[in-house]
Formats: sequence, structure tokens, C-alpha cells
Amino acid sequence: MYLGMLLRIMRTFVQKGVLTVIDADGTRHVFTGEPGPKVTVRLHDKALYRKFVSNPDLAAGEAYMDGKISFEDGSDLRDLFRLYFVNQRNLEAHPVRKFFDGIALRLRRWHLSNKLGEASKNISHHYDIGNDLYRLFLDETMTYSCAYFRSPDEPLEQAQRNKLRLAAAKLHLKPGQRVLDIGSGWGDMGIYLAQMEDVTVTGVTLSKEQYDLSNKKAQALGLGDRVRFELKDYRDLAGQFDRIVSIGMFEHVGAPHFDEFFSKVKSLLPDDGVMMLHSIGSSAPPSTSSPFYRKYIFPGGYVPSMSEVFASLERNFLWVNDVEVLRLHYAETLKNWYDRFEKNRDKVVAMYDERFARMWEYYLNSAEIMFRFGAQMVFQIQFSPTRDAVPLQRDYIVDKQREYEKAEQTRLRRAA
Repeated sequence: MYLGMLLRIMRTFVQKGVLTVIDADGTRHVFTGEPGPKVTVRLHDKALYRKFVSNPDLAAGEAYMDGKISFEDGSDLRDLFRLYFVNQRNLEAHPVRKFFDGIALRLRRWHLSNKLGEASKNISHHYDIGNDLYRLFLDETMTYSCAYFRSPDEPLEQAQRNKLRLAAAKLHLKPGQRVLDIGSGWGDMGIYLAQMEDVTVTGVTLSKEQYDLSNKKAQALGLGDRVRFELKDYRDLAGQFDRIVSIGMFEHVGAPHFDEFFSKVKSLLPDDGVMMLHSIGSSAPPSTSSPFYRKYIFPGGYVPSMSEVFASLERNFLWVNDVEVLRLHYAETLKNWYDRFEKNRDKVVAMYDERFARMWEYYLNSAEIMFRFGAQMVFQIQFSPTRDAVPLQRDYIVDKQREYEKAEQTRLRRAA
């Protein structure tokens, strides 16, 4: 019954490319559309038929983690994701998928809950699994967010510096200002700001591992008097900050909490304050989070649609000064991470196990292809409580990037 239903869904699904499914009995089923990706998948368990019908996202991820699917005819996991994302809308249009997706949307508020206390547990699930893992595939600063590639062959380390420089330039910093970094990670953004400008930086994170290492980094660089990181939820902050930056944290807020987020940051800013928000976003209408990502990678995580973000900014009467969309930069970032991860795969297996390594392969691969062929991108939004907090022309952003790049080169020469 379920095999027949799955095959009927596949006929609707594959409009581009060729998908060959070898079922658990060894029978080959070929689905052909217009020219496109080709992939051959073998299913090793009949129980997968039902799982793929009801929840294909979670079923595919778990099947790969458990070795219950394999690839043949020279195809691989990357080919599967390419075929999926060029045909994604066809699958979503099928009546069976509409039924299950409708249920997921009705449960969205529950799935995306990040209340005080819950948020800390969700962050710990991903970021407190050990800094040694992240050292295996991130750049030397352990910047775990989208880099900014000025050329396709630019090294990851340089591309991450480009991103920090771009974000810093959009803050329009002035000497003596207080800066808040919400979701400060391993401290790269806050440390960069203090290196470039005479400002004091407070970073907040919910990850114990990030909190410990970021403070050690600031102390080692002699910045402990101007840069400090706290283990705290941003909602527990008081006082005001002249500038606020947040990179790669908004994805953990969850749609039910958007108004809460923007209301809070507005209360932390003076009238002439500025915030620069860097986040993964979607060019598609609002939906729900991936069941696989929600269960294994980012509990409580959600990629916001641009329409949801702007609606919340409007409800909180915040002025949008500048918007920039980074389209393929994260795809290149993830490709770099995956290549480094694979070079150290044996170490990952030794640290955790084979299933864990396969889970991360699935995550990094799927994420890259989402940014190449899906609706995902990264946006940077600069906003303020008032309309005239920054210059009216964007020239200052480019000018400041050039100034910071010269300062970086001077620091490197001195270090050498």
C-alpha cells in the first residue's frame, strides 16, 4: 500500500532530472522529467515506504544516518539534494504533502517555542557538543555564520574577515560607544569591533562552550577591559546600548517571538541607536521548520520569510535604513565547511560515532544545496528607532570597509 502511494507521489515530484528508486525487494522504479540531476537510491527497509509518505524530510535524514538508504550508479547524497530542490514545489503541490504540511503549519507555534529556559536548552543542543568539533571545519576565528566572498576562489578565512568588516561598517561606530552583540558565538564579531574602534562590547550567548572560549580569546588578545561575554538571554538585559549587532542568532528566535525580539532591542537602543541584523532568510512565503533540522540540528530553529521580518519591524515602529541580500555566499561557505569536515571525518567518528558523522554530512550537504537551488539566502538589515540615525547615502559603508581593511593589513604587518 505505502510503496504504491510513494511511487505515485514520485511521479508528480520528478519533473526535472531522473530519479531511480530500487525498493527493498530489488525492483527498480525510474521517474524521468526534463533534463536535470540524476540519482539512484536503494531503500534497504520496507518501513521506509510509510515514513517517506508521511514525513519525507525526516525519513530521508534518518535513513541516511542509519545506513538504510544508499546510492548507486555513481550518484551521491549531493545529487539527491540537487534533484529534490529543483523539484521541491512539485512535491509540495501533491495532495498528500499538502495534508501533512497543513498539520505541520497548525503545530508551528508549538514547534518554534523559544521561551526563556527553553531557548537555552535548544542552543545547548547544537553549540555545546564540543568546541573541538567546530575547530575541525571552521576558520581560525571559529566564525560560524555566512562568509562574504568577493571572489569565488577567496579563502574562507579572508571571506569571514570580509563579513565582519561589512557588518562593522554598517554599525557606523563612534569612539566611546557601547555595543551589544546578541548571540555572540565564539566572540569573533565583538573582538573585531574592539580591534577596529575605541568601543566597549558586551556579548551575550546561551552556549556555555562559547561563553568560556570567547572570554579566553578576549583576554588573550588584551581586550578583556573592553570586551566581555555573558551567559545570558538577551531578554534579561537592561540598560541601553548605542549599537547592537546580531549575526546568526535570529534564526533561533522563532516566528512566535519576532515581536518580542524587536520590542526588546528597541528598548535597548537610544533614539539615535543603530542595529545591524544578519540572519538566514527565505524568499518564500512563511512556512515551518524542517523536521530533520528541528529534531537533530537546531531545535526551535526557524528560517524567517522576509515578509515576516518586515511586518514585525513595522509593528514595532522601527526604521529600516539599509537592506542587503547575500544570495550564494552561504552556499560557498557551507561548501568550504563540508570539504573541511570530510577531510577530518575520521576524527569526527572517533570523537562521536559513525551515525553522528553521517548526520552532519546530511546537514552540511542539504544546507549548501538549499542555498544554491532553494529559497534560502542571508539578509542584513540595518534599522533604528529614528529615520536619521545614519547618513542618507550608503557611501559611508564602503568608505568604512576600506578604512577597516587598511587597519587589518597594518595589524597583520605588525604581527609578522
